[in-house]
This record gives sequence, C-alpha cells and structure tokens, in this order.
Amino acid sequence: MPTTTYTLEVPGAVLTYDVHQPESPSDHPPLFVFGSPMGASGFAQLVEQLDDRVVLTYDPRMAERSRLTEGGEVSVEIHGEDLHRVVEAAGLGPVDAFGSSGGAQAALPWVLAHPQDVRTLVAHEPPLTLLLPDADVLMKVNADIVETYQQRGFGPALAKFMRLVMHTGEFTQEYLDQPDPDPAQYGLPTEDDGSRDDPLLGHNMRMAPYLPDAEALTATGVRIVPAVGADSEGGMPRRGGEALAELLGVEPVMFPGDHGGFTVSEWAPGNDPAAFAQKLREVLAG
Repeated sequence: MPTTTYTLEVPGAVLTYDVHQPESPSDHPPLFVFGSPMGASGFAQLVEQLDDRVVLTYDPRMAERSRLTEGGEVSVEIHGEDLHRVVEAAGLGPVDAFGSSGGAQAALPWVLAHPQDVRTLVAHEPPLTLLLPDADVLMKVNADIVETYQQRGFGPALAKFMRLVMHTGEFTQEYLDQPDPDPAQYGLPTEDDGSRDDPLLGHNMRMAPYLPDAEALTATGVRIVPAVGADSEGGMPRRGGEALAELLGVEPVMFPGDHGGFTVSEWAPGNDPAAFAQKLREVLAG
C-alpha cells in the first residue's frame, strides 16, 4: 500500500502519523488503527491485510517516531485528544477505529470528547483496571513496577510487567508476596543503563487509571464494540475487555489469537493477521 508519512505539532509533543492508501479506489470508510504505547510499526502485519481501504496509523506522543516537547505530559485523556488531532489533521473523519490495549482505553475519552470523529470503535482488550474486582491489588502491582523502573531500571521492571501479563485470573495478596522475578529468565538485561524514558514503564504505567462512564459513552451515539482475544482467556487485558462489555450491556466480540492477535511473533507464532483482519472487516460491516 502506498504510504505517506506526516508530522504534526500539538501541545507538548510532535506526532508522526501515516496514511496508507489502497491501490484501487475504495468505498470503505477510512480505518484508524492504533495502540498505546505500541506505535505504528506494531500494526504493520495487520495493515498489509487491510489493503481494501485507507488506513491511518500513528505513533503515540512518547513512542517511536513521535516525541514529547517541553512541558509535554502523558495521560489517557491526552492520548485521546491526540487521536482526535491526528484524524482532524489527516482530514479523514469520520473514521472507523480499531484500538488495541492502551489504545482501546485512550479511544474512550476520544469518543466522549469528539464523537463526530468516529463511526465504529472496536476496543480490543483495554486494560481497564478500575472495572475489575481486584483493582486494589492491580493498582499496587502497577505502582510497584513503576517504582522498580525508577529505582532499578528497565530489566527488573519489565520482568515484573511480563509476569503481570502472563498471569491468569484475579490478583491476590499472594501475588504481591512473591519474590522479584529474575530479568534474565525473560532474556532481559540485569544492568541499569540509567535511562528512564521507556514509553510503557516511564510514561503509560505512570498515568492515572481511567474509569469509563457507560451512560456518557452510550450517549455519544458511537457504536462501541468491546473485543477480546480467543487465546488470552483469564489475562488482565481480556478481563478489561469483558468488563467494558458488561459495563455497556453487550457481549464482547471474540477475535482470533491472543492480546496481539494481529501480529505473528516469536512469542505468538500461532497468531494469524489475515484471519484477524477478516474478523475486523466483519465487525466493522456491522
């Protein structure tokens, strides 16, 4: 797909976004695909499968090609406002939208503030901690990872994050009482390189948690489709997607694969981007 890349100056950041054009004219609405902290590169395999429509991707303000500027801040709401700014700058609205993980979470304040931007939002496994019954423990787990990053650096903190995302079921006090994981068992560095600007550990995990308002979201008129991965049962992000569906009074839509079912990787060789894209087409078609 022919791709054009743009930069956009916004308060506190310079954003980079891409417009992927189909080879042949299409009557499908433009589709905005995004994550957080994952940037556009993480969706390359999915975008290749969506060559029947214009696809918009971007890097969140602290990730990959985008960057924070002086005074730049990061929050769920600010991420949501950046989504609006990209759609507005690209001149493609209203769009269909697929948000993954933190991107799905950021899309909720976006549709509240700018419902005119969005036709259908597919919110795939948003980590909506405050909707879960074990929210108090999860908040402590999150705070511990953030503190570990500030005190000991990338490897020890990401090892704790890896253990978090690999856990299934509710989090209990026993989870908090475990000894720290060894970064080496995850192939992570044990030495601290002194950096503290990792998009996940240094920015997104420090954000205040976001609590969706079901009545307000429904009142926007935007079609919101909570989605979960078939292979991620019991994981915290899937539980967040299920909780969002329950909050909105709908059933979550099952997508193939795991939390990142749109990408094949060494961690998830069984994922199928083509099948994921086909399911996304079906959902967007209504």
